[in-house]
Amino acid sequence: MTTASPAAGISPELIDQIRAKLAKTTVEHYINGKWTEGARGETFDTLDPSSNRVLSRAWRGHVEDIDRAAKAAHAAFQKWGHGKAKERKKYLLKIASLIEKHGDELAVTECLDAGQALKIVRAQIARTAENFSFYAEYAEKAMDGRTYPVDHEWLNYSLRVPVGPCGIITPWNAPMMLSTWRIAPALATGNTVILKPAEWSPLTAWKLAQIFEEADLPPGVFNVVQGFGEEAGAPLVAHPLVPLITLTGETTTGSIVMKAAADQLKRLSLELGGKSPAVIFADADLDRALDATVFQIYSFNGERCTANSRALIEESIFEEFTRALAARAAKVKVGGPLDPDTEVGPLIHPEHRDRVLGYIEIGKQEGAKLLTGGVQVGSEGNYVSPALFIGENHMRIAQEEIFGPVLTAIPFTGEADALAKANDVKYGLAAYLWTSDVSRAHRMALGLEAGMTWINSHNVRHLPTPFGGIKSSGTHREGGEHSFEFYTELKNIAVPLGSHAIPKFGKI
Repeated sequence: MTTASPAAGISPELIDQIRAKLAKTTVEHYINGKWTEGARGETFDTLDPSSNRVLSRAWRGHVEDIDRAAKAAHAAFQKWGHGKAKERKKYLLKIASLIEKHGDELAVTECLDAGQALKIVRAQIARTAENFSFYAEYAEKAMDGRTYPVDHEWLNYSLRVPVGPCGIITPWNAPMMLSTWRIAPALATGNTVILKPAEWSPLTAWKLAQIFEEADLPPGVFNVVQGFGEEAGAPLVAHPLVPLITLTGETTTGSIVMKAAADQLKRLSLELGGKSPAVIFADADLDRALDATVFQIYSFNGERCTANSRALIEESIFEEFTRALAARAAKVKVGGPLDPDTEVGPLIHPEHRDRVLGYIEIGKQEGAKLLTGGVQVGSEGNYVSPALFIGENHMRIAQEEIFGPVLTAIPFTGEADALAKANDVKYGLAAYLWTSDVSRAHRMALGLEAGMTWINSHNVRHLPTPFGGIKSSGTHREGGEHSFEFYTELKNIAVPLGSHAIPKFGKI
C-alpha cells in the first residue's frame, strides 16, 4: 500500500481544515430550507475507510424527520411545480457553477468519506456539475408535447407535468454523482426532492445541501434526511405524499422497496446489482481489451454496479490473456484515497471489507484458482489487493455480486458458448464485448441479456442515452429524455372543434 501524500492541486492545509471541521461536526438534516437535528436525538458515526476511525457524526433520521421533509416538499411543490421552466433552469445552472467552485472541498470530503481514489472522485465531481448543466438545458423543452388532430373535428394535445415530491435513495459508492444524476432531472421537471443518502457515506449529501442553500433554492424544494434504511428509507418509501421513489442499491433492497411501494402503486426507478461480463474474442485488439477489463473491475475500488466482474475469454488466448491480467492486477496501486497516484483505495466499511474477503475464501473453497491479490493490505483500514481468479461460471464468485476488486476469468469455446455463459446469471445490467468481427459484434450485442452493451469500449456514459438493466438488475431507464418519462406525467387534452354528436341517454 502506498502512503498518503498531498493530493495534486489540493493543499495539505485544506485537507487538514476539512478533517478538523468534520471531526467537530454532527451532520444535520436539511428540511424546508433549515438545518435541523434528528427528532429522536440519536446520532451515528461515519468512519474514515482508510483507518476506520470516526470521521464525523450525523443525526439519525426516523419517521418523524421523513414526515417533516415530505410535508415540506409537498408544500414547496405547489409553487415549484407550477413555476416557469426558465427559472428552474437558472437555479440548476447556478448549482452547477457552485459545484465547480467548491470542487476541491467536495472531492476531499468524498475521498475521506467513501474511500474512492482522488483521480476517480475528481471525474465524479465534474460529472456532478454536468448533471445539473445538462438537465438545465433540458428544463425548458422537457414539457414539450405533441398534437393529434382528428380530421377537422378534434384537436388532441399532450404535455408533460411534474409528478410531485420525489424520494431519492442513494448508494455509498459514488454518492455525489449518483445522487445528482437523479436530483437534477427531478428538479428540472418541477418535482421536489427528499434525499436519503447511504449511512456509510452521508457527508457529500450534507455538502450538497449547503450548495443548494448558497444557490437560494426555495425552501422545501430540496431536503436531506440522514439515517439508516429501516429507519429513514422505509418511511420515505411508505409516505403517502411521495409518489415517486428512485433507488440505486442492491437487488434485495430493490425487492423490499418494490413490495413496500406496491400498496400505493408508486412509480419506481430501481437501479440494482450486476455481474457484468467482458466477452473477449481472440480477434480483438487485446491490448485495449486488457486496459479496459482491468480498469472496469478495479476502478471505483471494484465497488461499481457496472463492473465487468466476469472476464469470458476465448480458449485459444485464455492462458495468455489471464497471465497479462494477473500481471496488471498485481501492479495496480493500492493506497490512501487522497494520494494522486492511488488507483484502488480502501473499501467503504469494515463490514464490506469482511464480505469481500469472505468471497475470496468462498472462491478458494469452490476450487477456483487465485492468481493474484485477494488479501487485506496493511493493518489499518479496509484495503484489499485486486484479486484475479480462474474459475467456472457456476461458481458463487461468478454468480453473486461481490462489489469489490475481484475478477473471475472463465474460458469459452465459441460464440454460442460465450453467449450462454454471459447470460447465465440472474443479473442483466451491462456487458462489454471485444472483437474485430463487425457481424459477430452485432449478433452478440443483440443476444446479450443486458440493458447496456459496450462494443470495444469500457463504460463511457453519455447523459442522453438510456441507463438501466434487465432481470434482477432493475427497472425503468433514466438518462436524457428517458429521465423525463419517469419524472413527469404525460397528459392528453381533447378539444372538439365543432359541435360533435353526444348520445342522449335518458331523454324521452
